[in-house]
Amino acid sequence: MKNEMNTCHNCGVRLTASARFCAACGAHADSEETRFATDLSRPVSEETRVAPTRPRAVEPLPVQATPSAPERRPDATQVDEKVIFTVRPTLLFIKIGYVLAALSSILLIALLTWGLGRLGWEVSPFILIPLALALLLIPAFKHLKRNMLCYTLTDSKIEIDEGMISRTTRNIPLRNIQDVTVSSTVSQRLLRFGNLLIDNANETGGPTVLRNIPDPRRHADLLLRELRRWH
Repeated sequence: MKNEMNTCHNCGVRLTASARFCAACGAHADSEETRFATDLSRPVSEETRVAPTRPRAVEPLPVQATPSAPERRPDATQVDEKVIFTVRPTLLFIKIGYVLAALSSILLIALLTWGLGRLGWEVSPFILIPLALALLLIPAFKHLKRNMLCYTLTDSKIEIDEGMISRTTRNIPLRNIQDVTVSSTVSQRLLRFGNLLIDNANETGGPTVLRNIPDPRRHADLLLRELRRWH
């Protein structure tokens, strides 16, 4: 049988089981602070288990509601307008004018050469060419004047741009338009152009006229389609 040994709590000297006092320091062997030690050959009968510590629950931080930004409405100046059509007066008369001016120039050179030859003056036809080409300035001026006028229909208004150096832009809102009329004579119908008359509620001087535009009925239908969206 193996002896069980006590240990002095004061000096650590081993004591016998029957000892009441430590032989080294004189401390009492039955003190509550004395540790009971078993022989090294005796297996440990009890095992000290440490209960695992539970992690502390982390309280979630209060969520602060982010104030929602006020809804921004697009400014009317920032919204891109949709262009429905852009039209100018017909080029038909300009083309006819160029053809007539060219024919007149050739005829003028021939008549001047023949007439001066009858008078005994021999003049080269190349000298008369600049004079004859001056006739082309008439349709060229009409062409330039035609390019200075432009009609544009957007999804909110009609724009009338006129002028080259000093340009004037006139706007007619679609909400003010009351009536649209197509006006064309017999010759205009045959040549597929005409006038578009627009009655504006804010004007008392009569309707606004888009003059000599090609295929006026098609442009009137596009304008009426946009008017239906407003009304």
